Amino acid sequence: MPPFAPTGIDHIVFRVRDVATMLAFYRDVLGCVLERRQEELGLYQLRAGRALIDLVDVTGRLGRAGGAAPGVEGRNVDHVCLGVTPFDEAALRAHLARHGVAVVEAGARYGADGEGPALYIRDPEGNTVELKGGAS
Repeated sequence: MPPFAPTGIDHIVFRVRDVATMLAFYRDVLGCVLERRQEELGLYQLRAGRALIDLVDVTGRLGRAGGAAPGVEGRNVDHVCLGVTPFDEAALRAHLARHGVAVVEAGARYGADGEGPALYIRDPEGNTVELKGGAS
């Protein structure tokens, strides 16, 4: 056993092609707050509860170090899961529809807070985002 215990996800980093569109999605659709910009690095950090979602411009200093931009042939990650409360599926679906975001999958899933309802969507660059409610 390691001499530590994980306390949760601290941050997730997405390498992105279109920073403005991605910032708008995570801010306007998912309710994250832009907390910090480091333009010289091409790094934008959004607050998602106790965690951060970092967007790294693939043309910036940090982004260039990661090679080719994500695309149809490959992704940066499988998906990221954001816990949401309250989980009112009808209200969530209506909100997403108002923003032109399709639900690509739905159902009960197991996560850090146990089995609960989940909706899967895609951000503007194709990353899958799971919106998950707490245990039922």
